[in-house]
Amino acid sequence: MRRIPLSHRSHVTGFQALATGTAEHESALERDFVTLVSFMDAGAVVTAQPMTIWFEHEGRQRRYTPDFRVDWGDGRCEIIEIKYRKDLRDGWRRFRPAFAAARLWARGNGARFRIATERGIRGSRLDAAKRLLPLRRAPIDTALAERAVAHARAHAVSFGDLVDDLPATREVALAVIWRLIARGALAVDLTAPITAETPVTAP
Repeated sequence: MRRIPLSHRSHVTGFQALATGTAEHESALERDFVTLVSFMDAGAVVTAQPMTIWFEHEGRQRRYTPDFRVDWGDGRCEIIEIKYRKDLRDGWRRFRPAFAAARLWARGNGARFRIATERGIRGSRLDAAKRLLPLRRAPIDTALAERAVAHARAHAVSFGDLVDDLPATREVALAVIWRLIARGALAVDLTAPITAETPVTAP
């Protein structure tokens, strides 16, 4: 079991339930990363502190433990380090040898190493994830859902058009469309705020 110490930056520590298991986090940024991954790929397996990499630097043996391993549903594997941009800049000379060792380890093990900061984690996609993830298991009107998906598949529609097309109150229509987006049955651009003009498609 991973020991969860207090984060020097945010003290947001704990565990997050995913469809594929449980992921542990030590900071608000790590928590947000796990939320985003679980939203982007419900089949992704997130493993906290997956391994320790030993390497030599300046004649001494050193070790480095990445924050996460993500096994994506499409077969890709990534080793992820989560860092606030300021911490990354301030400690770059100290971090660099460990990150180089991690890239070498990843290349030799069919994976990819990358660093994720708040710039890539926080934004419209994370806002959407926090809103939509709880809706994935919410009940849905099957008849309205089928009509919405069929309409989006047959026509170029906007979010507002789709709401107006459903034979239901605006509140019910919105609930159906948001739940379909949460489940991936309808798709919108999540890198920008969703408005009435946002195009909606059926994958």
